[in-house]
Amino acid sequence: MNPMFFLAGSGIANSVAGKFKSVFKWILLLVIILIGSMFYWKYYFTYSEGYRAGLLQKFSKKGSFFKTYEGELILSSVSSTRDVALASDKFYFTLTNKKIVRELDTLQGDMVIVHYKQKNSSAFWRGDSEYLVDSVKVKR
Repeated sequence: MNPMFFLAGSGIANSVAGKFKSVFKWILLLVIILIGSMFYWKYYFTYSEGYRAGLLQKFSKKGSFFKTYEGELILSSVSSTRDVALASDKFYFTLTNKKIVRELDTLQGDMVIVHYKQKNSSAFWRGDSEYLVDSVKVKR
């Protein structure tokens, strides 16, 4: 015989099923909170922020489905002349502020200072880089 047949008459099966549903709802809620927290930490949490100064070498709009503005600074540790950078490194960034797009578009080839926020990872809808630039100044 089916053991649930005996339990069904006494209401124990309903009690066990109710407790299981309650525990399942709590576990599901915890999993949703954990996934949401991990998503926030990976794509929206600011790991670091600061400034970088360099020669704006490249600035473009690119992407297959999500078009984003991407840039490249040449960071120089030694300068020989105003337009030539020695011992350089590249800083790749994504632009998030639409007002700055017009400004950066006219500054290619100039020395600039950008303020960035570094996220833990780049998001496909937000660009290629984990460095998000939110302001720019011309270096004099």
